[in-house]
Amino acid sequence: MNMHVSPVLDPPAPARLADTGLSMVLMRDILLKTMFRRNLEEVTQLSKVLCLPVPVTQELVDLARTQKLVEATGTLHANSGGEMGYQLSDAGKARALDALSQSEYYGAMPVPMEVYAEQVKRQSIRNIQITREQLQGAMGHLILPDELLSHLGPAVGSGRSILMYGPPGNGKSSISNGIRDALGDKIFVPRAIYYSGQVITVYDPIVHTVAEDEDDDPSALRRTSNRYDRRYVLCMRPTVITGGELSLDMLDLVYNPISKTYQAPLQLKSTGGVFIVDDLGRQAEPPQKLINRWIVPLEEGKDILALQSGEKFEVPFDTLVIFSTNFHPNEIFDKAALRRIFFKIKIDGPSQSDYLKIFSMVAKKRKMPLDETTLIHLIKTKYPTIDNVYANYQPIFLIDQMIAICEFEGIPYQMTPELMDRAWANMFVKDEVIVK
Repeated sequence: MNMHVSPVLDPPAPARLADTGLSMVLMRDILLKTMFRRNLEEVTQLSKVLCLPVPVTQELVDLARTQKLVEATGTLHANSGGEMGYQLSDAGKARALDALSQSEYYGAMPVPMEVYAEQVKRQSIRNIQITREQLQGAMGHLILPDELLSHLGPAVGSGRSILMYGPPGNGKSSISNGIRDALGDKIFVPRAIYYSGQVITVYDPIVHTVAEDEDDDPSALRRTSNRYDRRYVLCMRPTVITGGELSLDMLDLVYNPISKTYQAPLQLKSTGGVFIVDDLGRQAEPPQKLINRWIVPLEEGKDILALQSGEKFEVPFDTLVIFSTNFHPNEIFDKAALRRIFFKIKIDGPSQSDYLKIFSMVAKKRKMPLDETTLIHLIKTKYPTIDNVYANYQPIFLIDQMIAICEFEGIPYQMTPELMDRAWANMFVKDEVIVK
């Protein structure tokens, strides 16, 4: 599987200030705020923090010098190859404080929204091609019927929305995670984006996994640090997993009134990756309402967000959305919503033979010897009491229960009908009235 980003997808590093797509005033103010907050004096240090190439950072420092906001300290820093030091002038400090009162944002230069939208197209989740082998490789630890992979493959490859439904305990969450693992390539995530005078931070170490970057080799012909625009972070395709805690306001821009800065909502952070809504129907808001919120983004490939001022604007929506629910779709959605979810896949309990395969696989992993009499007892005596409904979670549960009993009793791991009865009793709670 190709794990590298094609050079065609690399956002090119700006050669001059004008190539950033940002206004000179914005960049100058971010420089002043960064020098003020981080107490940095050298261009190479500033270059790293501002995520701009050294020559472009120098151009910015020179611009601030002509405006008498930055001055040379007159000292050459011996420990950094005789580099010139710079500091804020009194006018520069005043301007930095003024700029900080409007927005505390400093550090990495943002990427203009329209430039980011182009990058999203270049690395779209809809461009990825996924093979049966890749999907099987990522799901190898799960025993799944062949026809399930035949349904999942085209769904994932389309980069559209998927609804997985079926009884609980059959691995819908594990399958969602397997889909995420099957993607396996890298994309560029902006540290921050810029729209209408506002900076919105996007890169989030909790959501984004930084891909191993090649070390800079000074003797290399093309230094990797100039290979692409450092305002982006090279990451694995992101995955956001939400469950019962998901609420509609989590899909809005997050505004911090103290720092006067914005943070991207979850779905924007998951751009180019996967957004999993697990346990749909367990949220405070009704599923229909949650789905309605996704309809425009899913159909039009763009989302609408609002600033504090009330101004609404478009952001790219390029995400594989996976909804997973234990309810039947007709119970929680109207027909219009169901029409709009591109793929609907039922994840059912295993057949009896698949169940036994899972059981023996788990037993082998847990070093629990199989016992034919106990298995016959389980299949012929126990399962008829629950209408022979098998679930993927049950073998793990039963075997772990028997292991716990063996360890407590101080006997070697073993299965017996009696131990199985004790384990089974813990899997279901008896219906009874508790007298208070």
